[in-house]
Amino acid sequence: MSIKLETANPVRSFKGRGTEVVADRVSEQGRTAVVCASAGNLGWALSWSGRRHGLDVTVVASRHAPAAKLDRIRASGAVLDVVDGDFDMARERAADIARRRGIRLVEDSLDIETCEGAATIGLELAQHAPSFDAVLIALGGGAMATGVGYVLKTLAPGAEVICVQPQGAPAMTRSWRERRVVTTDSTDTIADGVAGRYPIPAVLDDLLVVADAAVLVEEASIVAGMRMLLRHAGLVVEPSAALGVAAVLEDPNRFAGRHVVTILCGSNVDMDAYHRWVRPDSHDSEPSGTNHSA
Repeated sequence: MSIKLETANPVRSFKGRGTEVVADRVSEQGRTAVVCASAGNLGWALSWSGRRHGLDVTVVASRHAPAAKLDRIRASGAVLDVVDGDFDMARERAADIARRRGIRLVEDSLDIETCEGAATIGLELAQHAPSFDAVLIALGGGAMATGVGYVLKTLAPGAEVICVQPQGAPAMTRSWRERRVVTTDSTDTIADGVAGRYPIPAVLDDLLVVADAAVLVEEASIVAGMRMLLRHAGLVVEPSAALGVAAVLEDPNRFAGRHVVTILCGSNVDMDAYHRWVRPDSHDSEPSGTNHSA
């Protein structure tokens, strides 16, 4: 297995690739303010990019988001609006703010700039084709999966594009399997970065074109993946970044003898929670996810 590291940057996730494209285009249009809903990583990345381009940034996030992510958004200078609900409720609030203030709403995965930014990961991977057989991509809203997927299907068509999602947040995977939007009433996973309930129809359409497979993994496998990345690579990652490793752990026969790449998409994790998950005696118990209901 090879690792595509997306954590060694100022915002510790791949999201800055997309927010740099967004902020540059918004500035070129002469606009001065943006708003987004975020599980944490997009908000910090947009705040960082907005500051570099002189934009006022408002981030709407759930109170359930990891405190470390919320703290970084506040410290970046953005206005943080915390809602008493989950990420999808934050999306509704952000859309309302955009309408009332007449400012640009940045919608992760739906806005082409976020997918174009993620697609640059695919360009970097394609430079090494055909040395790998499959790429494992964490699946949340779909920006990374569709962006990277489109590039690989064009430049490295022999590589299998496999999306990975937690069992406790399966909406997009179920939608991909049924080829229609499937929603869920709640999510229950420690992988907060991919915990959405309402897939975006246009994003699903793109995913159906580029994804070869979509798999669901258990919480215990996610934790085991985080532990392996720490032990064998010296890397601290957030749960969403360990989804690819979790997929290999759950189905080793599928990947035996193959060269697989997994994208480590972020490392913005609450360290107290991280230490609870990866401590040596934690393997005997199931990790405690965060249940978010409508």
